Amino acid sequence: MTKKQIITIAGGGSTYTPGIIQAVLNNADRLPLSEIRLYDIDKQRNNDMYLIIRYMIEKEGLTDVTIVATETPEVAFTGCDFVFSQIRVGGMKMREKDEKIPLNHGLVGQETCGLGGFAYGMRSMSGLLEIVEFVQKFAPDAWILNYTNPESIISEAVRRKFPHIKMINACDMTISIEETIAVNYGYDRKNWIPTYYGLNHFGWYTNIYDKELKRDIMPEIIEKLKTQEMQVADFNEGDKTWQEAFQMMSVITKNFPTNIPNNYLEYYLYPDMVVEHTDLNYTRANMVMDGREKNTKEMAEKIRNGVKDDVLNFNFGEHGQYIVDMATSILNDERRRFMLIVPNQGAIPNLRFDAVVEVPAYVGATGVEPISLREPICDFHKGMMEAQVAAEKLLVDAFFEKSYQKALQAFTLNQTVPNARVAKKILDEMIIANKDYWPELR
Repeated sequence: MTKKQIITIAGGGSTYTPGIIQAVLNNADRLPLSEIRLYDIDKQRNNDMYLIIRYMIEKEGLTDVTIVATETPEVAFTGCDFVFSQIRVGGMKMREKDEKIPLNHGLVGQETCGLGGFAYGMRSMSGLLEIVEFVQKFAPDAWILNYTNPESIISEAVRRKFPHIKMINACDMTISIEETIAVNYGYDRKNWIPTYYGLNHFGWYTNIYDKELKRDIMPEIIEKLKTQEMQVADFNEGDKTWQEAFQMMSVITKNFPTNIPNNYLEYYLYPDMVVEHTDLNYTRANMVMDGREKNTKEMAEKIRNGVKDDVLNFNFGEHGQYIVDMATSILNDERRRFMLIVPNQGAIPNLRFDAVVEVPAYVGATGVEPISLREPICDFHKGMMEAQVAAEKLLVDAFFEKSYQKALQAFTLNQTVPNARVAKKILDEMIIANKDYWPELR
């Protein structure tokens, strides 16, 4: 019988934590649980989430599951089996700066793409490397399942410092795209075997085999995308920015109809259109603070005041289930297939060997086994990816070497940036804005 597991959530105060916990509770037969630990440096957020998670567990009648909220690494990590990492270094206030500083210069402002993503990456590397050090010290046998963004940059940094760490880097965006396509066009995603390649938030589907229909359905999905714009699925219902993002998939597909794109490619292929439709004074960070963040705070306050019914107001989506599926695939050696961020090492044969890519992979007790695509990718995709990989590697160089020159090269080469002049202006502003988070660049 599998022993009951201890799960630590790094970034426990995140608004995504309830979705992860609900997925854990829904899969108790595959992931038996003894303890949940919420670790966060923001004590108030962590305490709010503790109230919500305790409420969820009590409603399930799980009296034998212990829940702990802590800001102490030793308490959080000692003896744990899995670490689910979803930290956001600098919080939403720094995300707001990531978005608004580039926008003030007419460039894309986004949390993982463009120069905002690079600013976030410089902060995230410090935060996640610290988490990895804690795990190495207090729970060296634990698996780290990482959702912390920007994933490609994070994965590259961790690989350099901890090349043998038991860590899986994953993003749920491909699952969200697939679910939205399935809901819009009348498919059942559970029957799909998709093949995809790219970088994180920067890739393309090459086929989607439907086991029930016994054929590749990607060509017919492309035709539907060209003529029928998608509506958001229920987990993004009412979200204007996600609605616009999924509509942009149709624009991309009409112009480049050979593959189904990741919708984040809008930031690289149509940055001018994105900027035109963005409110410089009220960005995605503001929407999240006024939406998910406020909603979570209100739920915690209701519980604190003794409200018993109709407290929870979440739409969990696939985020939590995806990371729990990875954990159970390791624990039970299920060898399930996921889209994961891994060292390339030939998986995409004509892309540089040391790139960090997102491709299908199997997960089991021994870890990750990426699937080789075998055939070279087209020059258009390769050219975009090679430039972005080089920019990301230069950024990681800048972090470890504390190099201003490497940071400027990375900012200049980023695929959303038109010239070195604006790259330098934004870099200099980002250095000031991130003085409490970035290494001092020389």
